[in-house]
Amino acid sequence: MKTQNYSNHARFDPLWHFTAMPLTLAGLVASIVNLVRCSEVNCFMSVLLVLIFFILATVVALVRTYGLKVQDRAIRAEERLRHFVLTGQPLDKRLRMGQIVALRFATDEEMPALAKRAAEESLTPKQIKEAIKVWKADLRRV
Repeated sequence: MKTQNYSNHARFDPLWHFTAMPLTLAGLVASIVNLVRCSEVNCFMSVLLVLIFFILATVVALVRTYGLKVQDRAIRAEERLRHFVLTGQPLDKRLRMGQIVALRFATDEEMPALAKRAAEESLTPKQIKEAIKVWKADLRRV
């Protein structure tokens, strides 16, 4: 595998990005088209089909969102601990979740100074990632 850096750190989960969500959305669109074209005989079934696909799309989106929130919480705990071990001080409370998640790519040598700078200058996650000189790969987050 290539060394991870800013330009190639985004990852795709093929089952999610190219299968589950597109097929669910396609089913929802198809069921809505079916509802618009329904006749008196099958309108009730068409409404039910739209409802089922709407529920399915909601569940699929929530599953993804909840998984990412759990990963964010784990990253926040890891980065807070790492900062405390490196500096003996807690991570600045002004840092937002996205900033903390971006800091995970910084090496131990860069992280404390970059965290301080991110809090003081309100850097965006993108700016934090661009400021990292030596990239620490995170190959587990999906």
